[in-house]
Amino acid sequence: MISDKDQFYMQRAIELAKLGRFTTTPNPNVGCVIIKDNRIIGEGYHQKAGEPHAEVYALKMAGNNAIGGTAYVTLEPCSHFGKTPPCADALIKSGIKRVVIAMQDPNPNVAGKGIKRLNDAGVKVCVGVLVDQAESLNKGFLKRMRTGLPYVQLKLATSLDGKIAMASGESKWITSTSARQDVQQFRAQASCILSTRSTVQIDNANFTVRHAELPEAVKKIYNCDKIRQPIRVIIDSQNRLNGEENIFKQSGETWVVRKQNIPIHKPNTSLIVEPSIKDNIDLVNLLKTLAKKQINSVWVEAGSHFAGALIAQDLIDELIIYYAPKLLGHNALDMCVLPNLHALSLAPHFRFESTKMIDEDLRVILKR
Repeated sequence: MISDKDQFYMQRAIELAKLGRFTTTPNPNVGCVIIKDNRIIGEGYHQKAGEPHAEVYALKMAGNNAIGGTAYVTLEPCSHFGKTPPCADALIKSGIKRVVIAMQDPNPNVAGKGIKRLNDAGVKVCVGVLVDQAESLNKGFLKRMRTGLPYVQLKLATSLDGKIAMASGESKWITSTSARQDVQQFRAQASCILSTRSTVQIDNANFTVRHAELPEAVKKIYNCDKIRQPIRVIIDSQNRLNGEENIFKQSGETWVVRKQNIPIHKPNTSLIVEPSIKDNIDLVNLLKTLAKKQINSVWVEAGSHFAGALIAQDLIDELIIYYAPKLLGHNALDMCVLPNLHALSLAPHFRFESTKMIDEDLRVILKR
């Protein structure tokens, strides 16, 4: 039976898990709370891939008091040896008598094996507490494990009439400073930022996370050195990047996607060779390649043609649109190009997830 108490402590574990959302990739975000005699005696969260899991931190804090206690974990404890030992074994060894788990881990290396190991050791197990919230913690990790594809978010900054730039290409800045700062926390949580050669060269883009522009609550937890820079993935199907662009001067990794094995010899720069369809990179295959490289989530910032291509192929999980209170008129550039859309019945359909005012702009999040 799931009690109000179970939900209360699992909610705390979920809040802890959220603290790792900027640093754990490619691992999932996981939180753990240990209670005994109706009080918390240990808690922790996974902080970084290769470092101890949430259960280990919580058990260390609880010490010998863990004997006879209950552990609340947002994701099924692992049962295999990876970079760290199995957490299921650590819980069993600690003397925990009951483990409450929000959801089963779809990772084939775990997938019910951790639950079975706990049950076989005589530990009582309850699964399914606040499962919807637990799912939302790890949208990218879960999609990659279940489908072999990453979770894709497309960001657009547009006027009220759906324009992203003047006919001349001028686009700095349609949205407010606050909206651009809001983007930073999305970038920081993504495994990679995906864009195109034209956007990199036209906008002279860096595609980095700017620590100074993150929310104050985030900066209190993570200093500048701890914020992870997402991998920059740039599609350059015509081999036009020359290595002198700003993006190659930034910290962190850059992956260039080309149809031919023509690398760019710059530090921290790798080449991904992908097949093409009608002279364009096969986007489905590219996303599968990124997933195989342990990319959980993709944050897309690009022009209207690339945005339209992703939408037309049904590759977008989430649209994040920033609407500025401006009108740019019919000569301005549309936010996405869908050339083969000839009937209203064929129009891509999204549902509203949330709306929020960001200073003078409106942020709208939509999902398929």
